Amino acid sequence: MEKTSHSLLPSLLTLALLLGSAKADPQPLQDYCIADTSKPFYLNGAPCIDPKLAASSYFTTAALSRPGNTKATPFGFSVKVTNVTNLPGLNTMGLTMARVDLDPNGLVPLHSHPRASEVTICIKGTLLVGFVNTSNYLFTQLLRPGESFVFPRGLIHFLFNLETMGSALAVSGLSSQSPGTQIAAFAAFTSKPSVPDEVLKKSFQISNQDVTRIRRSLGG
Repeated sequence: MEKTSHSLLPSLLTLALLLGSAKADPQPLQDYCIADTSKPFYLNGAPCIDPKLAASSYFTTAALSRPGNTKATPFGFSVKVTNVTNLPGLNTMGLTMARVDLDPNGLVPLHSHPRASEVTICIKGTLLVGFVNTSNYLFTQLLRPGESFVFPRGLIHFLFNLETMGSALAVSGLSSQSPGTQIAAFAAFTSKPSVPDEVLKKSFQISNQDVTRIRRSLGG
């Protein structure tokens, strides 16, 4: 038994070192890699154009200058993000910026980013923000203009506009150029194909009628 434990030690140490050195995105090997989105390649990122063709326009965007359509969801929010299409110079940089607009009492519902941590700064309004850790403990904070909050990578979190008469605005930075977003309600009730009703009923302790009603209200 003792011999087996000793033989496992090098493997465990190696695993610990690998996990400790893991990054959200690979580190760039050059000054920049401007995304070439014209080619139908399927890569972990995007291919680069010839560096000699780089221009200032590849490193700037107005994508976040205007609010999005907060009426597109039943929650009263809109998120617009930078990506390699509207900001090609972002490719391989390991970050994303997002503009978050919320109607009065608008909500960015419980969601997670599997590949990124997030820092949010309140620009306008009063926001209640929070996340739940893996011990099911809720951390919340009231944000006023100029105040920030960090959401750890992969954890369920939300943003809620407490203003009943005015809209709210926040800007977020995420630690991946492709953070991914999974809204819990949509994942559970509007997936294609559908999560079996029996699974939803047991998971949420609800009835068949509840499943049907929630699916309908979410557009599933």
